[in-house]
Amino acid sequence: MKTKHVLTSDDVKKIAAAAEAEALANKWAVTIAIVDDGGHLLNLQRLDGAAPISSLIGPAKARTAALGQRETKIYEDIVNNGRTAFLSAPLDGLLEGGVPIIVEGQTIGAVGVSGVKSNEDAQIAKAGIAALGV
Repeated sequence: MKTKHVLTSDDVKKIAAAAEAEALANKWAVTIAIVDDGGHLLNLQRLDGAAPISSLIGPAKARTAALGQRETKIYEDIVNNGRTAFLSAPLDGLLEGGVPIIVEGQTIGAVGVSGVKSNEDAQIAKAGIAALGV
């Protein structure tokens, strides 16, 4: 049997607080989604001023990062580099801003952010994950 790391509710609160702090420090109105390794929503926060559509896009980015076990930027780059057939893949978060949470080589969840430029979304997600110290 292997030991599997999982996100606790305290972990989720740390990630959410750090991601929110990063967004607020930059005056970015975003939605922050945190999912487990199966892409199931654990936390969703839409900051004041964030567009309503971001509450759909953020979780989609998080789910895609968790299930794909890689940053969603990789998928965006695949499409942008001409492999448009990849758009038919059963993933709905193919834009940068979804970042997996990896502990000891295992993806245990992901953070997806939507609302500003994609690289800024990723910056917020990474700041949240950094709060875990993994």
